Amino acid sequence: MYLTIQETADYLSLPKEYIESLIIQKKIRTVHDGEQLLIYKDQFKTHLEQLEKYKILAEEWANEPIPEDLDIKDED
Repeated sequence: MYLTIQETADYLSLPKEYIESLIIQKKIRTVHDGEQLLIYKDQFKTHLEQLEKYKILAEEWANEPIPEDLDIKDED
């Protein structure tokens, strides 16, 4: 499935200008249909999978309890 630049920006939750800059840098592949640039949606599959992994890791890290410091001595 192919998306326009605006649809791609909405799909990835990124600004349209950023998507356009990635196209200029040739980091996103496009196809020109005679009127507009189209972007193949499945090329972002790996990117979205990695984002999901990082979200899970960040959530696990945030929920991890802080270990007690072994160097603290009770002076009672």
